[in-house]
Amino acid sequence: MTSIEGAEDAERVGPITVLIADDQETVRRNLRRILEADGLVRVVAEAVDGVEAIELAQELRPDVVLADIRMPRRDGLAVTRALAGPGAENPLRVVVITTFDLDEYVYAALRNGACGFLLKRSGPTLLIEGVRAAMAGDVLVSPQVTVRLLQHLARHSASSRPWKPLTEREFAVACMVADAKTNPEIAAELSITVGTVKTHVSTIQRKLRARNRVAIAAWAWGTDSKAREAG
Repeated sequence: MTSIEGAEDAERVGPITVLIADDQETVRRNLRRILEADGLVRVVAEAVDGVEAIELAQELRPDVVLADIRMPRRDGLAVTRALAGPGAENPLRVVVITTFDLDEYVYAALRNGACGFLLKRSGPTLLIEGVRAAMAGDVLVSPQVTVRLLQHLARHSASSRPWKPLTEREFAVACMVADAKTNPEIAAELSITVGTVKTHVSTIQRKLRARNRVAIAAWAWGTDSKAREAG
Protein backbone atom coordinates (compact mmCIF):
# COMPACT_ATOMS: atom_id res chain seq x y z
CA MET A 1 0.00 0.00 0.00
CA THR A 2 1.25 3.46 -0.83
CA SER A 3 -0.22 6.52 0.85
CA ILE A 4 0.71 10.02 -0.25
CA GLU A 5 0.17 12.91 2.15
CA GLY A 6 -2.85 15.01 1.37
CA ALA A 7 -5.34 17.17 3.18
CA GLU A 8 -5.57 17.19 6.94
CA ASP A 9 -7.95 14.71 8.53
CA ALA A 10 -11.30 16.21 9.33
CA GLU A 11 -13.30 15.36 12.40
CA ARG A 12 -16.58 13.75 11.51
CA VAL A 13 -19.58 12.19 13.14
CA GLY A 14 -21.22 9.07 11.73
CA PRO A 15 -20.22 6.62 9.01
CA ILE A 16 -18.41 7.41 5.77
CA THR A 17 -21.03 7.74 3.05
CA VAL A 18 -20.26 6.09 -0.28
CA LEU A 19 -21.81 6.07 -3.74
CA ILE A 20 -21.04 3.01 -5.88
CA ALA A 21 -20.96 3.41 -9.67
CA ASP A 22 -20.69 0.21 -11.71
CA ASP A 23 -22.79 -1.12 -14.57
CA GLN A 24 -22.78 -4.70 -13.22
CA GLU A 25 -25.37 -5.43 -10.54
CA THR A 26 -23.34 -8.31 -9.10
CA VAL A 27 -20.32 -6.08 -8.63
CA ARG A 28 -22.38 -3.34 -6.98
CA ARG A 29 -23.96 -5.85 -4.62
CA ASN A 30 -20.58 -7.32 -3.64
CA LEU A 31 -19.05 -3.89 -3.07
CA ARG A 32 -22.00 -2.84 -0.92
CA ARG A 33 -21.73 -6.03 1.12
CA ILE A 34 -18.00 -5.55 1.74
CA LEU A 35 -18.27 -1.89 2.65
CA GLU A 36 -21.28 -2.11 4.93
CA ALA A 37 -19.80 -5.08 6.76
CA ASP A 38 -17.09 -2.70 7.98
CA GLY A 39 -19.58 -0.88 10.18
CA LEU A 40 -18.02 2.53 9.55
CA VAL A 41 -19.20 2.86 5.95
CA ARG A 42 -22.72 3.42 4.64
CA VAL A 43 -23.61 3.07 0.95
CA VAL A 44 -26.11 5.83 0.16
CA ALA A 45 -26.73 5.11 -3.54
CA GLU A 46 -25.80 3.00 -6.55
CA ALA A 47 -25.39 4.19 -10.14
CA VAL A 48 -25.51 1.99 -13.23
CA ASP A 49 -23.65 4.37 -15.57
CA GLY A 50 -21.47 7.44 -15.54
CA VAL A 51 -24.20 9.99 -16.15
CA GLU A 52 -26.27 8.69 -13.25
CA ALA A 53 -23.14 8.60 -11.08
CA ILE A 54 -22.45 12.29 -11.66
CA GLU A 55 -26.08 13.29 -11.09
CA LEU A 56 -26.42 11.28 -7.86
CA ALA A 57 -23.04 12.41 -6.55
CA GLN A 58 -23.86 16.07 -7.10
CA GLU A 59 -27.26 15.63 -5.48
CA LEU A 60 -26.26 13.49 -2.48
CA ARG A 61 -22.68 14.73 -1.92
CA PRO A 62 -21.34 11.42 -0.54
CA ASP A 63 -17.99 11.38 1.23
CA VAL A 64 -16.50 9.03 -1.36
CA VAL A 65 -17.50 7.90 -4.86
CA LEU A 66 -16.35 4.47 -6.06
CA ALA A 67 -16.33 4.61 -9.86
CA ASP A 68 -15.67 1.75 -12.26
CA ILE A 69 -13.51 2.60 -15.28
CA ARG A 70 -15.71 1.04 -17.95
CA MET A 71 -19.31 2.19 -17.74
CA PRO A 72 -21.96 3.16 -20.33
CA ARG A 73 -22.64 6.76 -21.34
CA ARG A 74 -19.66 8.21 -19.39
CA ASP A 75 -16.75 6.12 -18.16
CA GLY A 76 -15.05 6.30 -14.79
CA LEU A 77 -12.38 8.72 -16.00
CA ALA A 78 -15.05 11.17 -17.19
CA VAL A 79 -16.87 10.77 -13.88
CA THR A 80 -13.65 11.46 -11.99
CA ARG A 81 -12.91 14.54 -14.07
CA ALA A 82 -16.44 15.91 -13.58
CA LEU A 83 -16.52 15.32 -9.82
CA ALA A 84 -12.88 15.78 -8.77
CA GLY A 85 -11.03 17.40 -11.66
CA PRO A 86 -9.57 20.91 -11.85
CA GLY A 87 -12.85 22.28 -13.19
CA ALA A 88 -15.03 20.86 -10.40
CA GLU A 89 -16.47 23.71 -8.30
CA ASN A 90 -17.07 21.58 -5.21
CA PRO A 91 -14.84 18.53 -5.73
CA LEU A 92 -15.67 15.15 -4.27
CA ARG A 93 -13.38 12.29 -3.33
CA VAL A 94 -13.35 9.68 -6.10
CA VAL A 95 -11.71 6.26 -5.92
CA VAL A 96 -11.46 4.47 -9.25
CA ILE A 97 -11.96 0.70 -9.23
CA THR A 98 -11.29 -1.50 -12.22
CA THR A 99 -10.37 -4.92 -13.51
CA PHE A 100 -7.76 -3.36 -15.79
CA ASP A 101 -4.44 -2.05 -14.41
CA LEU A 102 -3.34 -0.29 -17.60
CA ASP A 103 -0.85 2.52 -17.00
CA GLU A 104 -2.85 5.02 -19.05
CA TYR A 105 -5.86 4.45 -16.80
CA VAL A 106 -3.80 5.05 -13.67
CA TYR A 107 -2.20 8.26 -14.95
CA ALA A 108 -5.48 9.64 -16.30
CA ALA A 109 -7.41 8.83 -13.13
CA LEU A 110 -4.87 10.48 -10.81
CA ARG A 111 -4.40 13.50 -13.09
CA ASN A 112 -8.17 13.97 -13.10
CA GLY A 113 -8.27 14.12 -9.30
CA ALA A 114 -8.86 10.53 -8.17
CA CYS A 115 -8.01 9.78 -4.53
CA GLY A 116 -7.17 6.17 -5.30
CA PHE A 117 -6.88 3.49 -7.96
CA LEU A 118 -7.88 0.00 -6.86
CA LEU A 119 -8.08 -3.29 -8.71
CA LYS A 120 -11.27 -5.25 -8.07
CA ARG A 121 -9.19 -8.32 -7.31
CA SER A 122 -7.34 -6.51 -4.51
CA GLY A 123 -9.74 -7.83 -1.88
CA PRO A 124 -12.09 -6.47 0.80
CA THR A 125 -9.42 -5.12 3.14
CA LEU A 126 -7.80 -2.91 0.53
CA LEU A 127 -11.19 -1.65 -0.67
CA ILE A 128 -12.09 -0.46 2.81
CA GLU A 129 -8.61 1.01 3.32
CA GLY A 130 -9.00 2.87 0.02
CA VAL A 131 -12.25 4.47 1.16
CA ARG A 132 -10.75 5.41 4.52
CA ALA A 133 -7.61 6.83 2.87
CA ALA A 134 -9.70 8.96 0.54
CA MET A 135 -11.68 10.26 3.51
CA ALA A 136 -8.42 11.15 5.26
CA GLY A 137 -7.16 13.10 2.25
CA ASP A 138 -4.64 10.44 1.20
CA VAL A 139 -4.37 8.35 -1.93
CA LEU A 140 -4.16 4.57 -2.04
CA VAL A 141 -3.11 2.65 -5.13
CA SER A 142 -3.28 -1.13 -5.39
CA PRO A 143 0.14 -2.64 -4.60
CA GLN A 144 0.30 -4.40 -7.97
CA VAL A 145 0.09 -1.01 -9.68
CA THR A 146 2.26 0.90 -7.19
CA VAL A 147 5.24 -1.42 -7.54
CA ARG A 148 5.23 -1.07 -11.32
CA LEU A 149 4.93 2.73 -11.18
CA LEU A 150 7.78 3.09 -8.73
CA GLN A 151 9.94 0.72 -10.77
CA HIS A 152 9.35 2.95 -13.79
CA LEU A 153 10.54 5.97 -11.83
CA ALA A 154 13.63 4.14 -10.61
CA ARG A 155 14.73 3.08 -14.10
CA HIS A 156 15.54 6.62 -15.20
CA SER A 157 18.27 8.80 -13.76
CA ALA A 158 17.49 12.44 -13.03
CA SER A 159 19.77 13.52 -15.88
CA SER A 160 17.59 11.73 -18.42
CA ARG A 161 14.23 13.02 -17.18
CA PRO A 162 12.38 15.87 -18.90
CA TRP A 163 11.66 17.95 -15.80
CA LYS A 164 10.50 21.18 -17.47
CA PRO A 165 8.84 23.36 -16.20
CA LEU A 166 10.53 22.37 -12.93
CA THR A 167 14.11 22.91 -11.88
CA GLU A 168 16.27 19.82 -11.37
CA ARG A 169 15.87 20.05 -7.59
CA GLU A 170 12.10 20.55 -7.86
CA PHE A 171 11.84 17.53 -10.13
CA ALA A 172 13.78 15.46 -7.61
CA VAL A 173 11.31 16.52 -4.90
CA ALA A 174 8.36 15.71 -7.17
CA CYS A 175 9.73 12.20 -7.74
CA MET A 176 10.14 11.69 -4.01
CA VAL A 177 6.53 12.80 -3.51
CA ALA A 178 5.56 10.18 -6.11
CA ASP A 179 7.59 7.67 -4.09
CA ALA A 180 5.30 8.44 -1.12
CA LYS A 181 8.07 10.08 0.93
CA THR A 182 7.06 12.51 3.66
CA ASN A 183 8.50 16.03 3.95
CA PRO A 184 10.93 15.00 6.74
CA GLU A 185 12.12 12.02 4.67
CA ILE A 186 12.69 14.24 1.63
CA ALA A 187 14.53 16.77 3.77
CA ALA A 188 16.81 14.10 5.21
CA GLU A 189 17.59 12.60 1.82
CA LEU A 190 18.37 15.97 0.20
CA SER A 191 20.07 17.44 3.30
CA ILE A 192 17.71 20.41 3.43
CA THR A 193 15.21 21.66 5.99
CA VAL A 194 11.59 20.59 6.15
CA GLY A 195 10.64 24.21 5.55
CA THR A 196 12.62 24.21 2.31
CA VAL A 197 10.84 21.04 1.23
CA LYS A 198 7.48 22.68 1.90
CA THR A 199 8.56 25.65 -0.20
CA HIS A 200 9.58 23.35 -3.05
CA VAL A 201 6.29 21.47 -2.88
CA SER A 202 4.30 24.72 -2.94
CA THR A 203 6.32 25.95 -5.93
CA ILE A 204 5.81 22.65 -7.74
CA GLN A 205 2.06 22.82 -7.13
CA ARG A 206 1.96 26.36 -8.51
CA LYS A 207 4.05 25.55 -11.60
CA LEU A 208 2.12 22.37 -12.39
CA ARG A 209 -1.23 23.82 -11.31
CA ALA A 210 -1.52 20.76 -9.12
CA ARG A 211 -4.20 20.77 -6.44
CA ASN A 212 -2.28 18.52 -4.03
CA ARG A 213 0.53 15.97 -3.62
CA VAL A 214 -1.55 13.37 -5.43
CA ALA A 215 -1.56 15.51 -8.55
CA ILE A 216 2.21 16.03 -8.24
CA ALA A 217 2.72 12.26 -8.04
CA ALA A 218 0.48 11.71 -11.06
CA TRP A 219 2.53 14.25 -13.03
CA ALA A 220 5.78 12.54 -12.05
CA TRP A 221 4.47 9.11 -13.01
CA GLY A 222 3.13 10.48 -16.29
CA THR A 223 6.43 12.23 -17.06
CA ASP A 224 8.27 8.96 -16.51
CA SER A 225 5.83 7.22 -18.86
CA LYS A 226 6.53 9.81 -21.60
CA ALA A 227 10.28 9.40 -21.06
CA ARG A 228 9.97 5.67 -21.60
CA GLU A 229 7.97 6.18 -24.78
CA ALA A 230 10.52 8.70 -26.09
CA GLY A 231 13.35 6.32 -25.27
